[in-house]
Amino acid sequence: MTQLRKLYYLSLILSMCILAAPAVAGNDGTGQVFTMTNSASGNEVLIFTHHPQQGLVGAGRVASGGNGTSAGLGNQGGVILSEHHRWLYVVNAGSNSISVFGLRKGGLTLIDTADSGGLQPVSLTRHKNLLYVLNAGSDSIAGFTVNDNGTLSSMANSMRSLSGTGTAPAQISFTPWGDALVLTEKATNIITTFLIDEDGLPGPAVVNDSAGPTPFGFDFDRYGHLLVSEAAGGAQDASSLSSYEIQQDGTLVPLASAVPTTETAACWVEMSRNGRYAFTTNAGSSSISAFRSGRNGSLTLTTEDGVAASTGPGSAPIDLALSSGGNYLFSLSAADGTVAAFRLVGNRELVPAPGLTGLPGTVNGLAAY
Repeated sequence: MTQLRKLYYLSLILSMCILAAPAVAGNDGTGQVFTMTNSASGNEVLIFTHHPQQGLVGAGRVASGGNGTSAGLGNQGGVILSEHHRWLYVVNAGSNSISVFGLRKGGLTLIDTADSGGLQPVSLTRHKNLLYVLNAGSDSIAGFTVNDNGTLSSMANSMRSLSGTGTAPAQISFTPWGDALVLTEKATNIITTFLIDEDGLPGPAVVNDSAGPTPFGFDFDRYGHLLVSEAAGGAQDASSLSSYEIQQDGTLVPLASAVPTTETAACWVEMSRNGRYAFTTNAGSSSISAFRSGRNGSLTLTTEDGVAASTGPGSAPIDLALSSGGNYLFSLSAADGTVAAFRLVGNRELVPAPGLTGLPGTVNGLAAY
């Protein structure tokens, strides 16, 4: 185990101790939720304030300075927050750019709009002062350094190609300890990793076969295992979730392979605050599944029928986001322009809470605190 990973696990244990302490003011109170319109005529970030009793209330919209595509992006991570909620990052897939917003009490302020270094950016990830983007149109990734004022500077020699062309990539993310990048390729059934050197630059692509067809969204559990959803090409009731251990050379060792959700088109994944439960949105079943993630990488459905919650008939839920206190899970549905909200009980049980309706049918990406 590398020193970086040892430090990661120590910090994780400490964070669990903090979580066991009495909740601080605001953990269960007012927070904010963000999505983007992804409009081809001008992308905008939509802001909502979350009140535990009232639900989600509109709090404004801010132009991103770029354009969307007005179509689905087949992605996870199009809208992300920095670790301490100081910055919000958004892809502009229609104009090949990334927008950076500063979060202030008065709302969002556009800080920078930078070229993505490729075509059709769909997913973003940040670790410390590094930000990487996944460009689906050019089957590539590119890196940036984050400056003190929030602006982005392109990193020389950071661009890397994926396993081929036409890979239909869905998500990119740093590992929790920041020593590698992981990304999923839907069309090739491949999970690609890139080891990150001391200068923040990726090494050669390490190509891994997915345990199930159509790997899509993913997250990491409390043990550092990689949990990846598999949409199975949209085949009815055939989607699944797999877990992997990431080796120091970037290869993946399957721990639990293609464990069925019993639902259709599991695409997006979000972990509970304690890192023990994984939630998947099932776009083809308008439902959310929940899995318990074990120390050995095992995955077990929390409900026999695979339905931990319903998002409503025809909703086809896509993105997921968890409040910073871990007490609310939000699910975005572009098909019917809604955000469903659920209160988490015991980090696993989803209890319906007031959400919102009336969003444009082009919305994409979800972030919350």
